[in-house]
Amino acid sequence: MKILFLGDIVGNSGCNAVKDNLPKIIKDKSIDFVIANGENAAREGVGITENITNELLNSGVDVITTGNHVWDQKETYDFISREKRLLRPLNLLDNAPGKGFEIYNSRKGFRIGVLNLMGNIFMKKCEDVFKIAKNFLEKNNLKDNYDFLIVDFHGEITSEKMAIGHVFDGCATLVVGTHTHVPTNDGRVLSKGTAYLTDAGMCGDYNSVIGMNAENSINRFFKKNSSKHFPAEGEASLCGVIVEANHEDGLAKKVNSFIYGGELKSIN
Repeated sequence: MKILFLGDIVGNSGCNAVKDNLPKIIKDKSIDFVIANGENAAREGVGITENITNELLNSGVDVITTGNHVWDQKETYDFISREKRLLRPLNLLDNAPGKGFEIYNSRKGFRIGVLNLMGNIFMKKCEDVFKIAKNFLEKNNLKDNYDFLIVDFHGEITSEKMAIGHVFDGCATLVVGTHTHVPTNDGRVLSKGTAYLTDAGMCGDYNSVIGMNAENSINRFFKKNSSKHFPAEGEASLCGVIVEANHEDGLAKKVNSFIYGGELKSIN
């Protein structure tokens, strides 16, 4: 089983790069299942709309995860409950619509569990992620409930991401961090067989400030005249990770960073 996870898709640039390139990537890399974080996919660079959700799913993305910007487009409140392929963090506060975990069928007939979590440090208020993770693992088991489990941990702090990686080691196929928009180079298989990467980076224009227009962002830091953040519109790099997993135990055999096109040097 070969699974591709793409980091935060940012604005029109990121969406267009996914739509234009993903079908070829799936074919060339023999990808069986694709997950992408879409919380920055809207034109404004925050949130996601129903139309963009459908466009990404039609381009080859199987599941879309999110994070702290999930509700920044108000329409998401309405359509997330009827679109099971769009997830929000499981540990959002009570009464949030939608789901933070779901099981999907791959094209080869395997059950793929996708879990969306959000960190607690320097993020919007949500339930204790370690408590939620512990409760989840007490109720769900690799191979019993699903054949593979992918965990998107949307968080700011590296130590929090690493700790969650160890919590899920041996219980998940991949734990991958999102949110910072900067790809890390620490992908590895942990001691009990779970692939781990601190951050997948973003699918967006890297000639920017984490995907946002550089000049406007700099002006904001200098407290000069500036507008609300808006995405850079240059050619996007697609960043993420590919994990190859054993269907017998659901654990990782190999994990590699994936970078395609744009400002960054390709790794694929």
